[in-house]
Amino acid sequence: MARKTDLLFLTGNARYADFGLLLLRVVTGAFLIYQSHDNIFSAERMAEFEAFLAQFNFVYPKLMAPLSVYAQFAAGIAFILGLFTRWFGLITAFNFIVAVWMVHWTDPVPAIWPAAILIFLGLYFGLRGSGRYGLDALLEGRSRRR
Repeated sequence: MARKTDLLFLTGNARYADFGLLLLRVVTGAFLIYQSHDNIFSAERMAEFEAFLAQFNFVYPKLMAPLSVYAQFAAGIAFILGLFTRWFGLITAFNFIVAVWMVHWTDPVPAIWPAAILIFLGLYFGLRGSGRYGLDALLEGRSRRR
């Protein structure tokens, strides 16, 4: 029989935590792919991003632009698949810490929000991993059985 506190604290929802994590990974991954794909598939857009980074005094913008874009694109794919989630979470957090520090620091909060939230999503994925519904869990399970 359910306790009174179960309803108050919605303890039954915990059984869906890995599904919630899957949704968060997929939506975050799709966003990262969406925001980076144009720079990957268009040399003109990549050149615009290089110029953008130069405008904010990034060192080696010709190197930093593709490094940032490919990291975001790869992280998006990795989050959707739940593969190397912790690594790509930390890479994402680092990438967007740099973005907030170098580009958005003086922006109003609504303008900082997308990059800032990606810092915290990256940290969360870096600490939590993929959850039950990801390739990490499958591969980790196999390696534990050996």
